[in-house]
Amino acid sequence: MRALWVAVGWAMVAAIVIGSVMHAPPSLGFEQGDKLEHLGSYGLAMFWFCQLYAARRARMGYALGFAALGVALEFVQGRLGYRDFEVADMLADAAGVALGWGAALIFPTALPGAGTGTR
Repeated sequence: MRALWVAVGWAMVAAIVIGSVMHAPPSLGFEQGDKLEHLGSYGLAMFWFCQLYAARRARMGYALGFAALGVALEFVQGRLGYRDFEVADMLADAAGVALGWGAALIFPTALPGAGTGTR
């Protein structure tokens, strides 16, 4: 079961990347709604991987990795010509990572059969 949860987690990361570079991503339909999308996407990804990896060091690695991904994708968006580079999006990504980690501290075993690896 754990292998399935890991695969789902990486599918989430792939969805974040694809959604960040696609020409017309889905929208919540209100101004600055994309900030909520950033917060939720990165928060869910961080929460998910915290369910899989309980060790603080592993979680720190994922937190830094997701924050770096958010920054890198904003620079990519700035170069695409049809998307915008926004520092506010980077902040929403980082806030989502923090929120996801915090939620995992409150709900440490939300994924049945996920186990808690340390890698």
